[in-house]
Amino acid sequence: MKRLCLMLPMILAAPVAWSQEADELAKQLSNPVASLISVPLQYNVDFNIGSEDGTRHFLNIQPVIPTSISQDWNLITRVIAPVVYQDDVFGNSGSQFGLGDITPTFFLSPKQPTTGGWIWAVGPVFLLPTATDDLLGAEKWGIGPSAVVLKQTKAGWTYGVLANHIWSVAGEDDRADVSSTFLQPFLTKGFPGGRTLSFNFESSYDRKGDAWNVPMNIGYSKVMKAGNQLLSLQGGVRYYFETPGDGPDWGVRFALTLLYPGK
Repeated sequence: MKRLCLMLPMILAAPVAWSQEADELAKQLSNPVASLISVPLQYNVDFNIGSEDGTRHFLNIQPVIPTSISQDWNLITRVIAPVVYQDDVFGNSGSQFGLGDITPTFFLSPKQPTTGGWIWAVGPVFLLPTATDDLLGAEKWGIGPSAVVLKQTKAGWTYGVLANHIWSVAGEDDRADVSSTFLQPFLTKGFPGGRTLSFNFESSYDRKGDAWNVPMNIGYSKVMKAGNQLLSLQGGVRYYFETPGDGPDWGVRFALTLLYPGK
């Protein structure tokens, strides 16, 4: 009985401690340049694409690896590697499956926010022509600047914007040059228990084709444990306000993010 009385406070404290840890991990996940190793596996489906109402499935493998390079600075490596299956996306074009173009970004970010509480990072973004099918990539090498700025409040809000621009610098001569701007304003609200409601626009503007692609994503996620593995599960929907040509109307998103804090 004496041993049970000694253990009881620890048993009661464990759920509280986990809830606080989950809240902190969820807060870090809302920050694109947080000092947290994570591996998001983001599955997306877009519907009603093109004249044949085609469908595109793509799994974005997006590891985020922070590295301390000095007492005051981190290097945040973010990579997006899409695995795509699409059917009749370009009219009656049949189906394609394979790897798309990979886009790595290398952010330099101060370890501490500014005196006003702002977190920021800048660095280069690259376009690598890794697509395994002509219809899955641009067949161009590209480079450009990228930046992110955000703020996180004590009330659990995170708001900010991530942006980049890529120009093609080499590649197949018979493919169109790339000059593309990406803008991602985002807003999230954290709730107790590692839960997060998120809103963002993953907008892109093709300067060569003078065309916008403007999807809005709404998602709900929760941090949890599977054995000893920390992870986050997310589900959400996407609506396209504007697309180039006869683009998709809507889509869905599910994500599994593996978390490795303190690595």
